[in-house]
Amino acid sequence: MEECIFCRIIKHQQEACIVYEDDTVIAFLDSDPINTGHVLLVPKDHYLDVDELPEELLIHISKVSQKIVKAIKATFHPDGYSAIQCGGMFNDIGHYHLHLFPRYKEDGFGWKDTILESYTSDKIARQIMEQIE
Repeated sequence: MEECIFCRIIKHQQEACIVYEDDTVIAFLDSDPINTGHVLLVPKDHYLDVDELPEELLIHISKVSQKIVKAIKATFHPDGYSAIQCGGMFNDIGHYHLHLFPRYKEDGFGWKDTILESYTSDKIARQIMEQIE
């Protein structure tokens, strides 16, 4: 199996604009950013989804993401920011990564405004709650 692009970036075999690196994670600018300053935070070990990450690594990712968000705010003075992680088939790289990017009122990025009652029912909340360990 061929290594993913993130594994090549981690090994410094693929060019990237790195903003942070330590023994367990690396963060670099997204090559297809939603807004200028869009950073990807990636564990150096190859995982697909958040539920596969060891707890210590997840805590470390959270701490590093906080540092990156502070830097994004100080650099770009955005109206806000977004932190997004896509899993399963929606993880287009196949390597866990957390998107952190500045947001602006008129940037056009966002959720649909429609909320269907069937998506917010007590029944669905109970189904999810029963699956949480």
